[in-house]
Amino acid sequence: MSTTTIRLPEELKARVERLVAASGGTAHAFMVEAVAEATEQREQRDAFHAEAGRRMKEMQRTGEFLTHDDLRAYAMGLARGEKPEPPVARVMTPTELARFRGRSRRLKSK
Repeated sequence: MSTTTIRLPEELKARVERLVAASGGTAHAFMVEAVAEATEQREQRDAFHAEAGRRMKEMQRTGEFLTHDDLRAYAMGLARGEKPEPPVARVMTPTELARFRGRSRRLKSK
């Protein structure tokens, strides 16, 4: 295991010490857990953004999409314990797809 030094503002250090004193743990264990949780959250967020980027590229390529209403109806059916058919992808017209691709390029260049 490696050693890392961390400099904490006095107020934050006092807050950590109050929490660990109340729980009977150690400041070290608390900070290791906090770093592990923050790392997991960042990894999940990065994976989410990567997946969103992949899906956006696929949508730009194919013009296929699902509406919020279609997805909501499907999710609500699942929540009620039903076995609804997954929603069918809609397809943009060539004009809609060209407009969508143009908007996407403009947003990406900003």
